[in-house]
Amino acid sequence: MNRNFTNISEYLKVSELRKNRRIIVFLICVMIATAMWFLNALSKVYTTTISFPVKFINPPENRFLADKSTARIDLEVEGQGFTLLRFKMMSYAPLSLDVSEITKNLKAVDGNYTISTRNLITTFEGKLNGELSVTNVTPEVMDIVLDRLETKTVPVVLDIKVDFETQFNLKTPIRTVPDKVKITGPTTVLEKIREVNTKVNISTKLNSDIKQEIDLIHPEKTTISPEKVTLIIQVEKYTEKELKIPIEVLHKPEKASIKLFPSELKVLFTVGLSRFESIKASDFGAYVDYNSIVNNVNILNVTLYKKPEFIQGLRFVPEKVEFLVEKN
Repeated sequence: MNRNFTNISEYLKVSELRKNRRIIVFLICVMIATAMWFLNALSKVYTTTISFPVKFINPPENRFLADKSTARIDLEVEGQGFTLLRFKMMSYAPLSLDVSEITKNLKAVDGNYTISTRNLITTFEGKLNGELSVTNVTPEVMDIVLDRLETKTVPVVLDIKVDFETQFNLKTPIRTVPDKVKITGPTTVLEKIREVNTKVNISTKLNSDIKQEIDLIHPEKTTISPEKVTLIIQVEKYTEKELKIPIEVLHKPEKASIKLFPSELKVLFTVGLSRFESIKASDFGAYVDYNSIVNNVNILNVTLYKKPEFIQGLRFVPEKVEFLVEKN
């Protein structure tokens, strides 16, 4: 009895194996047939539409591409299935169009060129390395707007924040080399530009000179030459100095005599060591105004009307003086 079950079991295993082999052979045949059909299908010529980005480059001399955004075109192309499949699956860089070339025989209307895309079919096929034949292009026309470039010279305006260590300050005004730059761009843009600013530069606790390149802020749609300028900051140590200067009297009548008490003004300030010896009382000027005299008031305000630009921390005493008028 056991022998019969064993025989039946072995028969079933052999039968199942033969059955599986048939299935495997069948599947392999199906796969081969599918592959052959697929290869045969891809070897045929098809037509499809592929969307490409387009980038405009190389505008004519002294012309500016007003719209630098990347356009898109739809190319109806014809080619082998293998090639079409590869193009459909790949990502690609924009097709570059030479603006100088495609507009050279066209007339512009207010800087606007209308390009018939059908005239560019050969160009597009060349960009596709001749692997596909272009049968149609959408849109039928493309507009390219060119603005005329102008150049003008504008001053460089510093945007800078500095502070110094104790007893140090500027030896000369902060400046840039060059202090003016040439800016090029569309006329409509340049009309609004009066200056070019530097990018914010912060220098703290200075006690020595600085000489470094800094960037300029480019207004949109412009180029600047040079693109950077050299920032120059000269620093020196400062010390205090005191001088006495005479007080002048303005608008005094010829027949009047006036005496001031005191008749001199004491000015105190800090100045760089390089100028300490050269600065004199004659570099300052102070006055009182005779016309400001009020009855029963014998005090006049002192005005300091002249002083050197390079001094710091200026103060003077007195700010008011007494007077005595003597008429001849």
